Amino acid sequence: MSFCEMSTNAGQKIRESLTNIKGRLTVGAPLFRLSWFRTGGPADLLFEPTDEKDLAGFLRQLPSHIPVTVIGVGSNLLVRDSGVRGVVIRLGRAFSDIEARGDLVKAGGGAMDAHVAKAAQKAGIGGLEFLIGIPGTLGGAVFMNAGAYNQELRDCLIHARAVDRLGALHEIDPTQYEFSYRSSGLPEDWIITSVNLKGTIDECADIEKKMTQIMATRSDSQPIGTRTGGSTFKNPDPLVSNDRSAWQLIDEAGMRGARVGDAQVSEKHCNFLINHGHASAKDIEDLGNLVRESVLEKLGVELHWEIKIIGEKGGYHDNALL
Repeated sequence: MSFCEMSTNAGQKIRESLTNIKGRLTVGAPLFRLSWFRTGGPADLLFEPTDEKDLAGFLRQLPSHIPVTVIGVGSNLLVRDSGVRGVVIRLGRAFSDIEARGDLVKAGGGAMDAHVAKAAQKAGIGGLEFLIGIPGTLGGAVFMNAGAYNQELRDCLIHARAVDRLGALHEIDPTQYEFSYRSSGLPEDWIITSVNLKGTIDECADIEKKMTQIMATRSDSQPIGTRTGGSTFKNPDPLVSNDRSAWQLIDEAGMRGARVGDAQVSEKHCNFLINHGHASAKDIEDLGNLVRESVLEKLGVELHWEIKIIGEKGGYHDNALL
């Protein structure tokens, strides 16, 4: 029996245990379609809720032994070839509304970062231009305290809402959590459903000019338009790396352009991995680990993944979901 067939069987069993769910349930969902790398196996069950209440009700019903994995638009995601056991939750269009007024922006956790930046610009709200350069959704950006161009989400976040694994709702005051580089300190099982950001009143034309500059810089320095997962590794502590960023360490270790199968370290920006078309998730992960080993061996610095890696290594594991 193939991975897809076993995933379908497991997903159907989970689906049969749920009632009064309004959102979309897809058994054996092909996750490669949702990953910018275009790799990966199926999810036993993919759930796309219609609203916060639907999400909470789903999680309250879901048996506690079934694992839950949350994804956004797959921009910073590597799905392993054997797929993902249990339930994958994706906040889609139902969580993508954006409202910009005064100096505040309220948006759903599934709203694209770039769309939030554009909505803020049209409303004359500055200070959020950096979001135009961050691929992905706002909920994911909050959870990992995403940042670019010397700004981070914690600089503008004033409030958020989340649902936990048991279906309970939480109001998030960011001052109560330890936001740091690429980390929010929020519990791992929380799903960000809505976000409130605060910017500054500014001229629309000035905001647009800043966003245009950011996009031009991004286009010049990053492999835009390729099958990639964004920044692969977090920048290490400057004291450990002698103030060198991840890409500089990778370059110094001689890994620019390195390949495993159809996976390659980008020649343009070597903190990006590229799928040239036929790379498996294993090829990409193996290449990333080869880069990490080389940097550690040659420069004595350990790199940590920024890309989120989900799913099973090797073959399918039943793990009692049936």
